[in-house]
Amino acid sequence: MKELSQVKAQNLGDSLVFIGKSFLDTPYVEKTLEVGDTETLVVNLRGLDCTTFVENALAFTSMLKKEQADFGNFVKNLETIRYRNGVLDGYPSRLHYFTDWIRNNEQKGLVRDITSELGGREHKKAINFMGTHRDLYPFLKQDKNYNAILKAEAELAKESLCILAQDEIQSNEHLIQSGDIIALATSIKGLDVTHTGIAIREADGRIHLLHASISGSVRITKEPLVDYLKNIKSNIGIIVARPTLLSP
Repeated sequence: MKELSQVKAQNLGDSLVFIGKSFLDTPYVEKTLEVGDTETLVVNLRGLDCTTFVENALAFTSMLKKEQADFGNFVKNLETIRYRNGVLDGYPSRLHYFTDWIRNNEQKGLVRDITSELGGREHKKAINFMGTHRDLYPFLKQDKNYNAILKAEAELAKESLCILAQDEIQSNEHLIQSGDIIALATSIKGLDVTHTGIAIREADGRIHLLHASISGSVRITKEPLVDYLKNIKSNIGIIVARPTLLSP
């Protein structure tokens, strides 16, 4: 909350970057939401994975835009961002696939998928990793949850992905703004995205990635995003969502 009071930003993107940078060096912790026997709204600012980093930064930015300063407001914003249609209703209501996360938060008016505007092209791909790897997800031991996830994946199958190919990012990098949410599209079967973070234009004039890195903590990539992606074998490009936070 103290960090919020110090934000002096020109726009939403700069606000998101400022708040994202306030998490620098926060430890990376995987599966931070997989706790307990039932789905609850987990608030964890001491350990972040790539998605919860983006969600927390976006929830605080939403507070800033609405001039809120109460923890209850933060919790409500987080629930709105994390769950389908903004309502926590069990494990299946969480937006597990990041393309689904972008799509649903676009419907809420919180972000806008701008990948096609950057030169992205349509891809058809079956998104069913959870359904085909049930043993990796403790909550899917329950048939009710598993069947609900299969149903959600069937809905996802009707959608296509728009991806800016890895070899086309550099020529369109000037269109990416600080504060844009970057999702790393993957060739891994059944998965849409393997990682996410926040675009940040550094002193070298290039777009880098501010993210909760599996290497240990929240950090900014030393190399530009384009070069960072080349070291990820399964990466095929990016999906870009611009924060709008237009919802009430």
